[in-house]
Amino acid sequence: MSDERTIFKALSWASSFLKANGRDANAGEILLRAQLNMSRSRLLAEQRMPIADHEWHRFEKAVREHAAGRPVQHIIGYEEFYGRTFLVNEDVLIPRPETEELIEAVLKKLDATFKSLSGLKAADIGTGSGAIAVSLKLERPVLSVYASDFSKKALQMAERNAERLNAEIQFLQGDLLQPFIDRGLKLDIVVSNPPYIPVHEKLSDVVSEHEPHSALFGGEDGLDFYRRFSSELPKVLKENALAAFEIGDGQGEAVSRLLAGCFPEAEIEVIRDINGKERIVTLIQQKIPFD
Repeated sequence: MSDERTIFKALSWASSFLKANGRDANAGEILLRAQLNMSRSRLLAEQRMPIADHEWHRFEKAVREHAAGRPVQHIIGYEEFYGRTFLVNEDVLIPRPETEELIEAVLKKLDATFKSLSGLKAADIGTGSGAIAVSLKLERPVLSVYASDFSKKALQMAERNAERLNAEIQFLQGDLLQPFIDRGLKLDIVVSNPPYIPVHEKLSDVVSEHEPHSALFGGEDGLDFYRRFSSELPKVLKENALAAFEIGDGQGEAVSRLLAGCFPEAEIEVIRDINGKERIVTLIQQKIPFD
């Protein structure tokens, strides 16, 4: 073990190396915390702690992998979302902080709209890692939660996360709302973070080369999946229902117009995120007094 190989030296080298390669300099801290299984406060308090040679080499390899474009979350195998740890790999979209705001919006709308949530059927469409479905179930345990995805591999990852986090969820494989239409299932709540990036938009290589394109791109204008939702939702939503979608900035008016075409009497709202960008569209349909 070299006396120079300390946490401080490791973080200093990683920060400089990542910055020189056009990556986030703070990624080294995340990688080292995961490798040493330390909290951030402990890692920063133990700056002089020596690092064994094998740990140093392992850390250096991870930093170089990220510099070459591999997402940090794929290297460590997980991402934090809504206070919980979700396993991720190349088969699923890495959960983003902005999607936590979708969860927050849905919970607020649920509590304000329905007198009781007991037994209501909620579905996360295009579940990926299962982050939305699991979070909804654990935050409001009385909900009956479904999660669907076209990808069998994505569903396997979502099932692993649900099992690890003790969330009881029913998983269905299929394209968008088709699994529910086929089974004649009616839903009180539909939530989705569909692909909404226009195909011509350039993304970071960390994203474009390592995350599933099927979970990112939504056609020429990014609205393909919202068009399909607008045509399929009337077949599955109950008379009283809530639907909520994550959107890209600038898509609020277009998505609202699509939904209003099929639900002319519904209450539709565009919600901006913490950075002031359009992020969520919600739809509340009320045909009879809410229970």
